[in-house]
Amino acid sequence: MTLRFDLEASDGAARAGVVHTARGSFRTPCFMPVGTRGTVKTLSSDDVAHVGAEVMLANTYHLMLRPGAEVVASLGGIHAFAGWDGHVLTDSGGYQVFSLSPKVDDDGVTFRSVYDGSIHRLTPEKAVEVQEAIGADIQMVLDVCESLPATTEVLRLALERTAQWAARAKQAHRREGQALFGIVQGGTDEALRAESARRTVDIGFDGYGIGGLSVGEPRAEMLPALAAAIAELPADTPRYLMGVGDPVGLVEAVAAGVDMFDCVWPTRLARHGTALTGAGRLRVSTAAYATDDQPIDASCACLTCARFSRGYLRHLLQVGEPTAARLLTLHNLTWMFDLVARARAAVAGGQMSPFRAEVSAVWDD
Repeated sequence: MTLRFDLEASDGAARAGVVHTARGSFRTPCFMPVGTRGTVKTLSSDDVAHVGAEVMLANTYHLMLRPGAEVVASLGGIHAFAGWDGHVLTDSGGYQVFSLSPKVDDDGVTFRSVYDGSIHRLTPEKAVEVQEAIGADIQMVLDVCESLPATTEVLRLALERTAQWAARAKQAHRREGQALFGIVQGGTDEALRAESARRTVDIGFDGYGIGGLSVGEPRAEMLPALAAAIAELPADTPRYLMGVGDPVGLVEAVAAGVDMFDCVWPTRLARHGTALTGAGRLRVSTAAYATDDQPIDASCACLTCARFSRGYLRHLLQVGEPTAARLLTLHNLTWMFDLVARARAAVAGGQMSPFRAEVSAVWDD
């Protein structure tokens, strides 16, 4: 068995289920914290498990540069290397096509290393080879992610290359027990999204990523494009919206039928001194909290809220103590996993509509 998705509950298009893999299983909706270099910044693998993560995302581009996929493989693969017993999904490096502006041609991508400036070539086949060596449970095909807004011509070229690369990745993939996900592109053009989804499904994958959204476009443009893609994806495979993790975006995507998410947003906010709460963002470094003896969020069950005050956390931030980033990251991820658990419960209870309204009332800014 490579991967199976079992639907357990639905409410309209929203759904809750379980993904079964060769490693085990994880529940959906599923939020995956980003461990780019094999770790979620400031946390240990035990921390990540403690806050409730079942899947961690790692990045192919970074791991193939440092320490190298062959090093990860020689040390037992990504799970042993990182001391992580849960699932791992690896991004192919396609996001770096968007973020680093490398040279892209029909055959692949030429990158300059962010570490030492050396030149590296990544093709669809090479991306598969590297991810097989890393040993993720789920790997993604190499794709072309364009920034938005973009012309139809630019989006069409990205779609064509993504489709061709997906077929090449499928042909190259060999590792047993490792799932392979295709990726849908097309920007905010609904017709292109639908076409990309159909063509990717025709190739046939264990699951489907929806990329190239939440890259600068307003939510009012993102959601119709997302719906156009989902309408063409099979109901019996997981759907993964790549790079989305803000509360409203995540909940609206769950309502549209998405199962999996990843985003650096909650951990990045934590490292910059901002906590997520039921009342919205709380900037802990604000002077008003200097003598505040209350936890970040009294309703939160995380280690940070159980033991430490806003005043103490502000002090750590003010003196540049790294512990502050760890404690706030623990809190923010706990908060995110609680949000996802509430979304799952809302689907199971047929309460997605009021849940969407509740989240939007606080976070739709």
